[in-house]
Amino acid sequence: MKISTNKFVALSYDLNVGENEERELMERATAENPLEFIYGTNSMLEAFEKNLHGLGEGDSFDFILSPDEAYGEYDDEAIVDLPRHIFEQDGKINEDVIFEGNTVPMMDTNGNRLNGSIVEVGNDTIKMDFNHPLAGETLNFSGKVLNVRESTPEEIAALLAPQGCGCGGSCGCGDDEEGGCGEKASAGGCGSGCGCGH
Repeated sequence: MKISTNKFVALSYDLNVGENEERELMERATAENPLEFIYGTNSMLEAFEKNLHGLGEGDSFDFILSPDEAYGEYDDEAIVDLPRHIFEQDGKINEDVIFEGNTVPMMDTNGNRLNGSIVEVGNDTIKMDFNHPLAGETLNFSGKVLNVRESTPEEIAALLAPQGCGCGGSCGCGDDEEGGCGEKASAGGCGSGCGCGH
């Protein structure tokens, strides 16, 4: 069976970022813990899926995605200062969650889920980076197709159910009156890490 729309796919792969000798292993999916998804359901990057189309069980793959095909170029405008008070509960910040370097799930004013990385915690504002962690990176995927089969109605139903994963979220945010993110938010799938596309 070949990979095509609505097929259940399981892959093992290494994801290296960067180019040539500068490549760094970012993520690995193994046969014991594979990446599993339903092809053609917008849960993965479009270019990621395009490179897998027509492959069958046991086939190997090795392809590169440019930043334009993956998570876009790094956008300085996706770094915004948000009012500190929107992170407070009962007038206090939870320092176990709100600290520099942590990634927190957020929602923009349209209800779109996205992830933001905390760059700096100030007295009045918190600087957030809504770029995808792999923005600006060249992604090299190499691996093997472990399984291709028809997906079950239950698997498709589970995929369509509302999920709390902000995977692939990116946002060209601008402050608004409520202190949330502006309208340019999009949650996509991964061909890479985050727990909904692994």
